[in-house]
Amino acid sequence: MAQKLRCVIVAVDSSEESMNALKWALANLKLQSSSSSAAAEENGCLVILHVQSPPSIGAGIKPGAIPFGGPSDLEVPAFSAAIEAHQNRISQAIIDHALKICSDKNVDVKTEVVVGDPKEKICEAVEKFNADLLVMGNRGFGPIKRMFLGSVSNYCSNRAQCPVMIVKDPQ
Repeated sequence: MAQKLRCVIVAVDSSEESMNALKWALANLKLQSSSSSAAAEENGCLVILHVQSPPSIGAGIKPGAIPFGGPSDLEVPAFSAAIEAHQNRISQAIIDHALKICSDKNVDVKTEVVVGDPKEKICEAVEKFNADLLVMGNRGFGPIKRMFLGSVSNYCSNRAQCPVMIVKDPQ
């Protein structure tokens, strides 16, 4: 008998690959519906996780610092707030798109947006939610890009405290 999944985390970002991973999870994983509140404790939960980058405008520039020739320790609160607000709008758009994909499915969906390094924050979320499975897309970077950018899916598959399903592009 197959084990029922209590908690599945799907990591999403602005890429189509991550949304394909969400579609795959919805089509292939059996999470009990949340239609009965009496059985809520037994229902499986799908967590849509988005990791937002820390606010910054470029490498080596502190968030909120004056970027061109100004003192590097001087913070500009309005500038930091504008960057943070913009990133929050992007994160909300990503979550809204993911929730639209889930809208016709009868599963208990939770959303979580965290700020930081995606590799570390995804693994932390797996522990926080005591996830049974992590699902994520694979952008398919070549070896050169992977060398400079790293691979979030590779990192998580080696460090997450649960099985990891990496969904590749259907093409």
